[in-house]
Amino acid sequence: MLGPAYYAARTTGWRRDVWALLHPPYTAWHLSYVLIGASLAPTLNVVRLAATLLAFFFAVGIAAHALDELRGRPLQTDIPAGVLWVATGIGLAGAVALGIAGLAVVGWWLLPFIAMGVFFVFAYNLELLRGRLHGDFWFALSWGAFPVLTAYFAQTGRLSFAALGAAVAGYALSYAQRMLSTPARLLRRRTKSVTGELILADGSQVALDRATLLRPLERALAASSWGIVLLSLGLVASRLL
Repeated sequence: MLGPAYYAARTTGWRRDVWALLHPPYTAWHLSYVLIGASLAPTLNVVRLAATLLAFFFAVGIAAHALDELRGRPLQTDIPAGVLWVATGIGLAGAVALGIAGLAVVGWWLLPFIAMGVFFVFAYNLELLRGRLHGDFWFALSWGAFPVLTAYFAQTGRLSFAALGAAVAGYALSYAQRMLSTPARLLRRRTKSVTGELILADGSQVALDRATLLRPLERALAASSWGIVLLSLGLVASRLL
């Protein structure tokens, strides 16, 4: 039987559950947008970058993923619901605390970004308004465009056309991620078997099964996650080294 995600450990126990809950490739992917947004600033402040990264890790890596697991146990973990709620509270509290601390440095215009971040965590992961805020558009906006804009604003206290352009790119990349991950989750988590074949133009046949359909989707996701992370690290390195 396939695991709930290609990166989920094959072992059992709390280590497997925590690893799966953190979604390491996807968390790193979306934290990369923070690095990209910050690297566009005229002057890169490492302390502000570290604080922004940590805030998004608390909000996305911990709180959002804990809430998501509470909605139907998609990762099949044995983590008690109470622990997941505590993780959500700690994650959001940490993110908000870092944001409030940043108000004294960046300015009060950072407050709408803090509020929007909390809204995204609850609206998307709890599927508010009957799931209307859980679609492809909201995913790409919340975890693609928003981190880019927030990281740039945290560095500069303003927005720019460069930041907006990069945010659109973050949106597009996250939208593409969603287009790959949705059918991959369907095949991995909800499909019992696949039967069929492709008949090529020369008359030859290619058998279809779940592994055949799943392989290109997950390889593309894995390659993209590595690519975005390395690109963001390269951009930051170009500003610091």
